[in-house]
Amino acid sequence: MTATRSEYCVIACAEAWRDAGEILASPMGLIPSIGARLARLTFSPDLLLTDGEALLVRPDGTPEGWLPYRRHLALVTGGRRHVMMGASQIDRYGNQNISCIGDWARPKRQLLGVRGAPVNTLNNPTSYWVPRHSRRVFVEKVDLVCGVGYDHAAGARFHRIPRVVSDLGVFDFDTPDRSMRLASLHPGVTVEQVREATGFEPAVPDEVPFTREPTARELELIREVLDPAGARAREVAS
Repeated sequence: MTATRSEYCVIACAEAWRDAGEILASPMGLIPSIGARLARLTFSPDLLLTDGEALLVRPDGTPEGWLPYRRHLALVTGGRRHVMMGASQIDRYGNQNISCIGDWARPKRQLLGVRGAPVNTLNNPTSYWVPRHSRRVFVEKVDLVCGVGYDHAAGARFHRIPRVVSDLGVFDFDTPDRSMRLASLHPGVTVEQVREATGFEPAVPDEVPFTREPTARELELIREVLDPAGARAREVAS
């Protein structure tokens, strides 16, 4: 069975929670949500999933536990949660902006607002999902720091950005200066395409692997159990 681009993205997101143990997964967006549930059903069986309010849920959405708000905050501030957020802008050090475009005092466009991004990024691991990789998103410097990158996180005990997943590939910060590195390309994508779509020069190894292929079982789960309606293809076209 040949995997689509959207299914490679699901796999890349799921890998963020590989062997994570009993931590709370907080995926934001369709493909990260499918990825977190896939991880729970396969290589991360102890992963905790939430309905976003007060319940812990199974991959099919049925309740399996109760998560009072005070306990949720304890997980958030103690490094026991791994969030995957979106980004309107993200820079080479992993600073994320979801608040505004342009000068904060007179923005060209108002977005979601800072919301919980500083708490998320300083107190528990945070990855990012970008469904449309472009120079408008991957910028040299974000207009406003919402999610905190490596150049602003000195002394933050639980700060970590495991990965950034886009529709072109997977990125990490495994470099001496903790700047963004191209970790894998989705099949059909070239290094030149990534460079052209990125507003800064990411670190690129001499040999860049392809994002791993989903197994037959993983494809079956994605297509028949987790997203039988194929909504993933509306977020990332094949």
